[in-house]
Amino acid sequence: MKKLTQVDFKERRDRLAEEMGPHSIAIIATSPVAIRNRDADYKFRADSSFFYLTGFAEPEAVAVIETYESLDEGYTYSLFCRERNREMEIWNGYRAGIDGAIDDYEADEAYAIDLLDEEIIEKLLNKQKLFYRIGHSSEFDVRVSKWIQQADAQQRRGNESPAQVIQLDRILDEIRLFKTPQEIELMQIASNISAKAHTRAMQAVHVGMMEYALEAELNYVFGQQGCVPAYNSIVGGGANACILHYVENNQELKDGDLVLIDAACEYELYASDITRTFPVNGKFSPEQKALYEIVLNAQLAAIDAVKIGNSYKEPHHVAVRILVEGLLSLGIMQGDIEQIIKTEAYHQFYMHGTGHWLGMDVHDVGAYKQAGEWRPYEEGMVVTIEPGLYIAPDDETVDAKWRGIGIRIEDDVVATANGPLVLTKGVVKSIADIEALMA
Repeated sequence: MKKLTQVDFKERRDRLAEEMGPHSIAIIATSPVAIRNRDADYKFRADSSFFYLTGFAEPEAVAVIETYESLDEGYTYSLFCRERNREMEIWNGYRAGIDGAIDDYEADEAYAIDLLDEEIIEKLLNKQKLFYRIGHSSEFDVRVSKWIQQADAQQRRGNESPAQVIQLDRILDEIRLFKTPQEIELMQIASNISAKAHTRAMQAVHVGMMEYALEAELNYVFGQQGCVPAYNSIVGGGANACILHYVENNQELKDGDLVLIDAACEYELYASDITRTFPVNGKFSPEQKALYEIVLNAQLAAIDAVKIGNSYKEPHHVAVRILVEGLLSLGIMQGDIEQIIKTEAYHQFYMHGTGHWLGMDVHDVGAYKQAGEWRPYEEGMVVTIEPGLYIAPDDETVDAKWRGIGIRIEDDVVATANGPLVLTKGVVKSIADIEALMA
């Protein structure tokens, strides 16, 4: 199994410390445990940014990074975590503990999480800047405010407290936006597994199958590889495909309908994101085929537009023009193409963007604009490309033969010096290839 090493996590901390500058402190907490119902928890998943810096996957943990008068002095990385507890470990599993935080996760200092309120004040003293994730947790915001007040009270003793409180995400999100070769390798593994799941779904689907049974085919492949879904899977048959975030997945798949699957796994906390649309009975109808070809052509052209130096928005502009041209050619829309694009009248049939950043989060972090302008693609950015067309089942402005057809095609693309690299090419998407696979 491919994993990141402590060398990778240290390099990330090094980068963050450099961006923070001297006399600074960063505090970042992992996710809280989430209650599913009554006394049952959801399976814990570490906060992405916390894990990005630490590789530490246990709950109830806080990382602290302190820089000093000169960056040449290095920095101190402290990890607050749960102590070893034999009784709790019998019930809930082993813990790294204080020793493990130092020996296995290479913390310079480690403390019991119960000591955070006490120890953090000393660390705040004589720092000029405090970086933390403002607004992520109202409860943690309150704690940080109290720490600042306590540090301020130390000024009469000749100590200083941070004069600036800075949003940590502004630095950390920008670092996370650019994927290293190691990260791209993990995302490629996630994409390969997800592609196998989609291939299995195409081969397993049959008329009369329930949407949730088709979802189970995906989950089987994910689970066999030790993965979990990266997001709530969408398995929408027929008109359900026109609901962008349909997740009920509880209807029967019918003869003559398409089924849209937007589902993928995460591997070592790195996400993939794939959408494919295919006929339940294995054969596209003429109307389905006509719309599908428009979406596929738009997607292929949009992928080609993921080139270093191009605006982030360029793939969307390319996709929109091809989609509108196709709708005009089929008579589904009428009018002047430039006016339709300018007024965004196409939103009747295509109402979302053409992609988003992808990484540890399926809608990953990173600014889309810089100084008010869409930023250009740079080496190591990963984006989804996912145009679609959705003809609502009750849209009486459209001929009945088109109604209730929803189509989206989505792949994961890395911007590289050699052009776009498609991570998710392991699952077919041309009409001929889909029908051949399903035959």
